[in-house]
Amino acid sequence: MPTQLEELVSFLHSEQPAVRQIALDNLVGFSTGPSQSIFKYDNCRAVKDLKELAKEKSKILMQQSVTILANLSGDPEFRRLIADDADFIKYLTSKICDLNNTCADIMCILLSNLAKEDTITQIFDLEREIFDEKTEKKDNDIFGSTKIMDCLMDCFVKGYDRKLNKYANYDYLSYFFADIARFKRGREYFIQNQEYDGVTPISKLLVFTEKYDSKTRREGVASTIKNSLFDSETHQRLLTDENINLLPYILLPIADAKDSEIDEEDMFNLPDELQLLPEDKKRDPIPAIICVHLESILLLCTTKAAREYMRSKSVYPLVRELHKNIEDEDIGELCYRIVNMLMRGDPDVGPVEEMPLKNAEDAEEEEEDVEIVQHEEEDDDDEEDSDEDAMVEVV
Repeated sequence: MPTQLEELVSFLHSEQPAVRQIALDNLVGFSTGPSQSIFKYDNCRAVKDLKELAKEKSKILMQQSVTILANLSGDPEFRRLIADDADFIKYLTSKICDLNNTCADIMCILLSNLAKEDTITQIFDLEREIFDEKTEKKDNDIFGSTKIMDCLMDCFVKGYDRKLNKYANYDYLSYFFADIARFKRGREYFIQNQEYDGVTPISKLLVFTEKYDSKTRREGVASTIKNSLFDSETHQRLLTDENINLLPYILLPIADAKDSEIDEEDMFNLPDELQLLPEDKKRDPIPAIICVHLESILLLCTTKAAREYMRSKSVYPLVRELHKNIEDEDIGELCYRIVNMLMRGDPDVGPVEEMPLKNAEDAEEEEEDVEIVQHEEEDDDDEEDSDEDAMVEVV
């Protein structure tokens, strides 16, 4: 016999709109934690119902159903059922690009969770669906491509200040970008010039590494950069191509105007963007984000050519100052590993200044894999680091 809550779940496919609305009103609060198991009733029929409800014209029905789907997507079984539905993925991603959509940000959260499934790479083959022909011409002035991935990138880059959609800032797309960059096809997308505008997508993201009013955007972009660096054959181009100019945007978040012990010669070897920083320049206030940038530097140390380039750009003195001025065990260990790779990795490099490692006896000799950032919905004003759960709760 089904429980009362399971019976309530079954009302999601009632033929009466009022019954479906009542069911949604009561079920949103049960979509997180252990209680979400009620949605597995009748072979997870609720997932199919919720995907249909997410396509309703009613803003309330759409918001509540997408909220429940976003919460359920923290469970692998539910997530697969959603992500494997190609038609729903096309609808979801196209709807995010609908500039009149009041639920765009919640949909971005759902999409970012779905990016943990391998099937998400289907997104590179999808074309944007048009929902309102009246605004199509205006949309075409904003989107230079009909490909979904290009349109999502345009939303993220052009819509951060709510000028595209007053209901959305698209910050959570940064987490989607970070996860999709785990896949070879994703990495290729971010580091290759795109036909529709001739620009390398990663170069569009770099400016947001210092958007200090949005932890979500900074964290996701930092992780996207890091995950895009797992193919070492691309490193030299990313460092030396003036149209990308990667290095300054990795170094700026770890730099501070008070890093005073960089001598004049090293200072003027730094990239132009880091020379003579303004007095109010602060490094990123979140140690975990600094760690992601340090992991990117560590990945760039993979090839000799990239190490030589970073030596010529005074990366070592900058990392030394960071280590000296920040009391954080994870930052300290990463700084130490960078120094070992950057300054002692080649036979022709002479002795360098010792940089003591906190808890040196616990440090590992071998390189560790860098974990993909896990994420959950946070207030942009809350600068606490909490990456324990991949599920985003939007209740």
